[in-house]
Amino acid sequence: MIGLRLLPWEYGIRNLFRRPGRSLLTLGALALVVLLVLVVVGFIRGLEASLAVSGDPRVVLVHSLGAAENLENSSVPGGSAALLSASLEGIQRRQSAVYVSPELYLGTRVGTEGDAALALGLVRGVTPPALLVRRQVQIVEGTWPGPGEVLVGRLADTKLGRGIEDLKVGRRLNFEGRDWRISGRFAAAGSALESEVWCPLDDLQQAMKRQDLSLVALTLAAGGRFADVDEFCKTRRDLEMEATPEAEYYASLQRHYRPVRMVAWAVVVLVALAGVFAGLNTMYGAVVGRVRELSTLQALGYLRRAIVLSLMQEATLLAAAATLLATAVALIAVNGMAVRFTMGAFALRVDSVAVAVGCGTGLLLGVFGALPPAVRAMRQSVAEGLKAV
Repeated sequence: MIGLRLLPWEYGIRNLFRRPGRSLLTLGALALVVLLVLVVVGFIRGLEASLAVSGDPRVVLVHSLGAAENLENSSVPGGSAALLSASLEGIQRRQSAVYVSPELYLGTRVGTEGDAALALGLVRGVTPPALLVRRQVQIVEGTWPGPGEVLVGRLADTKLGRGIEDLKVGRRLNFEGRDWRISGRFAAAGSALESEVWCPLDDLQQAMKRQDLSLVALTLAAGGRFADVDEFCKTRRDLEMEATPEAEYYASLQRHYRPVRMVAWAVVVLVALAGVFAGLNTMYGAVVGRVRELSTLQALGYLRRAIVLSLMQEATLLAAAATLLATAVALIAVNGMAVRFTMGAFALRVDSVAVAVGCGTGLLLGVFGALPPAVRAMRQSVAEGLKAV
């Protein structure tokens, strides 16, 4: 490459503006490819982030045997919370408050006011200590639910397939044969809890004609040990309970959804490859229409390598512009967009990893999309190229 005379840098830039229609179409196609990659990677990162922030390392879930991966089917005695509070010393306490939350958790059909269609929602019957155990939960609007009222998560409307207006404070929901007034909304730092509907535990038990619980969530004190909770559950075999750290529970969900993430990454690769082939077609068309121009450059003394580098420069500049455009659209319109999933709902996350993958895809499109057609065009002799129409 020493002594190689390159075409002027501005030559490639001017070429992009000489054919504005073709350049704009190519720009749009490349931007669409990069945007699709960003959406898929944003889905993966959002799912991972939601599960990662959901597990509190100090919280232990006590549930029935064998129900660690399906808490909706768990059933423990209604007095389990009081029994655990009285039997374990390692539970966090503050004055008279004990950090123990008895909960009834289920998936059920939920209807909204003025809409007869029912959607599958996640409902959790709770008591006020739930706010002590679920430290990431914050009421952002309204108040704690009273009798016949519910508190809805920030993403509950997405999980139910409804608009945010349908779950405003003061509106009503219907599930388990009863109407419930929405008393407030809560956020939970992006965790899986945000797709749930919370209601008073006593009311939900009455509506379902149940006296048992799905689980008991408790917070360990600074010196508390999970081993003590686990040993208690194993000792009281008559209760048929077991303990699982909440962080481990959500880690198991991460493993459960690993095939979904692998498929999503495979989609990213396929979209990128499809974009490369689309770029090849576009560049082939662009190069074929410039055979006389490229042959003239060779006749003026420019080596083929210099011309190939100029063509790659044009393609890379166009791909870089498309990547910037797609990234801007993704950050404005895609980042934070809520989507439904089996575990509830979560927000797409266009973070640094997603942007890096998108930029890498754009670079791949620019470099490898231009190289094969440029090399092919240079194989034609100068004399034949000058005679081309």
